[in-house]
Amino acid sequence: MRNAARLQRLTDLREQIAAIEKRPLLADGVALLGKGDDEQSDWQALLKAPAGLLQEIYADDLRDSTASFGFALGLARQLITEARPAVLFLQLTHEAQETGLPYALGLRHFGFDPERLIMGRMANPAELCWAIEEAIACRAVAGVVAEVLGTPKVLDFTASRRLSLRAASGGASVFMLRYGLEREATAARLRWRIAPTPSRPPPFDDQAPGDPRWQVTLEKGRLGKRTAETDVSMIWGWSENEFELEQHRPEPTRRAFYGAPVFGTSSSALGYGLSKAG
Repeated sequence: MRNAARLQRLTDLREQIAAIEKRPLLADGVALLGKGDDEQSDWQALLKAPAGLLQEIYADDLRDSTASFGFALGLARQLITEARPAVLFLQLTHEAQETGLPYALGLRHFGFDPERLIMGRMANPAELCWAIEEAIACRAVAGVVAEVLGTPKVLDFTASRRLSLRAASGGASVFMLRYGLEREATAARLRWRIAPTPSRPPPFDDQAPGDPRWQVTLEKGRLGKRTAETDVSMIWGWSENEFELEQHRPEPTRRAFYGAPVFGTSSSALGYGLSKAG
């Protein structure tokens, strides 16, 4: 009888967890986004992923932080509604000098109202985790963009699992900005690798920057039955107020070392680097 009762409790707990994690996007770790009959439909659906997800956005090098931040901001921006008008950008105080701050005029050019972006700086990773959890519990928050340079122990798999469950139950997405070639096991539903790529040709002035573009690689997650699970590389551009898929192609061999910086106009309008400030 005691064993039967214990098994029943375990069954009930599994059902509760399954109910919490049951979302239209995912089934058995697979993101079933596309409802169309072709691969293009899957990719287009991904451009507007539903809310309530923990996502990781990696850049190989800190020099690409502006591109990764712009990509995360574009994803978060698409989740803004009248009921959820705010996006939070959280950093560690001592790391903000390395990665910089958002630039208000650049945000407006990106179609993002600066008044909707709330910035916060935390003293340590534990406070950052606490701030993320509190933010996604707020019904007025559409998304949280959190930037972490290193691999603090407090952000282990257990912490990511907790954030994933909180995001799913609260309805706000979390976008973790990470850097480097190493990957840790986390409960993130989607993981991206971002690199800058030359902007679109400007419409009026050949010397002016055009709309931003990114080289985007899906490293974790799947879009549908027709798309590969990992290492799918795409070029995404920003047009007006949304992403547009320009092309996708097989992922080239990953860099095993930090190569030369990639020059060219990308989403530089979204940030103002402060790396020389101290």
